[in-house]
Amino acid sequence: MAAISCHCYRSVGSDKPYLSAHALRRRAPFPAVSVSFPRRVSCVASSAVTPKVGVKDFVHLDDFDKDSLLKMLDRAIEVKALLKSGDRTFRPFEGKTMAMIFTKPSMRTRVSFETGFTLLGGHATYLGPDDIQMGKREETRDIARVLSRYNDIIMARVFAHQDILDLAKYSTVPVINGLTDYNHPCQIMADALTMIEHIGRFEGTKVVYVGDGNNIVHSWLLMASVIPFHFVCACPKGFEPDAKTVEKARQAGISKIEISNDPKEAVKGADVVYSDVWASMGQKEEAEYRRQVFQGFQVNQNLMDMAGSKAFFMHCLPAERGVEVTDEVIEAPNSIVFPQAENRMHAQNAIMLHVLGK
Repeated sequence: MAAISCHCYRSVGSDKPYLSAHALRRRAPFPAVSVSFPRRVSCVASSAVTPKVGVKDFVHLDDFDKDSLLKMLDRAIEVKALLKSGDRTFRPFEGKTMAMIFTKPSMRTRVSFETGFTLLGGHATYLGPDDIQMGKREETRDIARVLSRYNDIIMARVFAHQDILDLAKYSTVPVINGLTDYNHPCQIMADALTMIEHIGRFEGTKVVYVGDGNNIVHSWLLMASVIPFHFVCACPKGFEPDAKTVEKARQAGISKIEISNDPKEAVKGADVVYSDVWASMGQKEEAEYRRQVFQGFQVNQNLMDMAGSKAFFMHCLPAERGVEVTDEVIEAPNSIVFPQAENRMHAQNAIMLHVLGK
């Protein structure tokens, strides 16, 4: 058997100058070792990205066509009914594990994903901000590769949208976007499910969002580029959603898209009046300033009256009662915020079933 001389190289970070290539060359060389192997092996690890053949990610709503999104919503209704009946025999995730990355904490996202995955037979592992310091203690691409070897699916709730893109790029298992500063696709799927349950349809409705043109608005716009409905964002000047995302939704030619600075005019004839906090996590230092700028954009009973008697109120929660919405509105009979919150789990179950091919 021929002996093979194996030379393994390890790249060293630039933060360790004392381990630079120049310094290493000056050290006494290690003795050469000959090792006999039954076959030829390569000791140089490849840094190339492994193609995700047949693997689906859930990162943006417009990554899917209308038929796929509607099928996921139908599946959510089906599996929700099964769980509500008390039947626990449907366990498609038996023996599967999910890594849940949270650089941005959330009660609803953690509990809905972990509970849903568990009810369907799987096991979820929570990785909080102190467990994974993405991009600080370890690069995102390395985290993606390592977690892919332990888990069948990864869910991440992060600040920077690039982090979810990098996770999806370097992971070899499906990645679900639990939220980024740019978008929140799981929330809008839950919202669509809630509208189907309470209005009887999603297509052809009028959704009026009142508040900051944030990641929720971007996700509504991306949904509107696939499924037809009338979407209006009423926000103060200077707080409009991303212009490229607005243009993308309009160019799709699927839905009617309006950006308004007049909430009273915007809500007329709405099927849903939707609100969110004026200052999201990471913007709290602007909270007082935003309260001044957003005067007139509070969803109160007067605004709901202008929307009409058929209008439902929705909020992705958590809500700052008395700020972007009054206590009266959030507790009113036409408020569906808590069924909406519950539907996070059911919509996400359907998304996980879809990306795992179940």
